[in-house]
Amino acid sequence: MDDYDQITKNNFLYERYQYLGKFTPQNFLFNANLQEFSQRVCYLCNLQTLGKVSSQECYEEIESLLQKLAQSFKALQTDDKNLTE
Repeated sequence: MDDYDQITKNNFLYERYQYLGKFTPQNFLFNANLQEFSQRVCYLCNLQTLGKVSSQECYEEIESLLQKLAQSFKALQTDDKNLTE
């Protein structure tokens, strides 16, 4: 598989959507984190539906991802406050 095929495959599997909100570095980074969270949750749900992971494992992994997303949100909000002061 050449580089072009790999890039095309990655773009298909890990599609990113354009950020349309008010641009700040914090908003942009949180949007990227939110998109990654969304993709991982989708994959986990599909794995659980196919019987590859248990419901409990899926729930625990999603809960962990949500905690990481919340931590990134808090950190980015703190950074935003420090920039405006």
